[in-house]
Amino acid sequence: MDQVLLSANRANFDECVRIAAQYRLGIEVMAFAFPDVLDGDWEDLLHDYKEALRMVRGPITMHGPFLDMAPGSPDKRINEICRARYKHGIHIASELNARCIMFHANFIAAIHNPEYRQGWHARNLVFWHDMAEYAQEHDVTIAIENMWEFDPYIIGDLLREINHPYLRACIDVGHAHLFSIQQDEKLSFEVWLRTMEPYLLHFHMNNNDGKLDVHRGFPDGVLDYNSLLKRVRQLRRPVTMTLEMDHVEDMRASLPYFDLPTSTRELQVVMAGGV
Repeated sequence: MDQVLLSANRANFDECVRIAAQYRLGIEVMAFAFPDVLDGDWEDLLHDYKEALRMVRGPITMHGPFLDMAPGSPDKRINEICRARYKHGIHIASELNARCIMFHANFIAAIHNPEYRQGWHARNLVFWHDMAEYAQEHDVTIAIENMWEFDPYIIGDLLREINHPYLRACIDVGHAHLFSIQQDEKLSFEVWLRTMEPYLLHFHMNNNDGKLDVHRGFPDGVLDYNSLLKRVRQLRRPVTMTLEMDHVEDMRASLPYFDLPTSTRELQVVMAGGV
């Protein structure tokens, strides 16, 4: 059986939780990725979410802060801000009983100079090792997610050298296609999988038009998810997969692609909007 989660933002949280509870899916909590929440009444929201998530029988994950984050920055004050934001996110994830929290690597892909890549790698060895130690104290695994990274080795080399059990990988399939695979014929989804597999814990999945990072349902875009999921199921260890889409109707349209503990009739109800 595939382990599938719904991406629950503030606008669709209640509906995602209802569907997840009824069809034994998981939830990825998105609200605490945003600074207005972290600087606002996050404790009240955390209390409400904890109560609501009691209904969910599938896995819980969380997307960590990502806007304007620059982990491993050469500016010490920026690093302090990143550490504080990430530690806050890990604390919240622990309270939610989330199995993992996703953070973007945020490598500046427009800079191809070897000196930048070498410096980024060296600084992030220290940054992510320290974050992994903090995450271990809270029993939450960090999964570093690709965004603009133009090859899988940027993150893969970092994870291999740190080699920490609480620091793993999340492949965002849409990001990998847009910003790496279609830019370099030597790269492929297979190369991303082989590079990341020793550390791979989680996937973010959606479709796009091959031009913009639009989070569409599986039937609506350039990616063939029937083929992609067939390969994912061949991985040596099971992974979790979040339908990272803004609209619940796109998640519904994508559920029939998965091997789920629901009948065909039940999936038709989900697609039709019935809960």
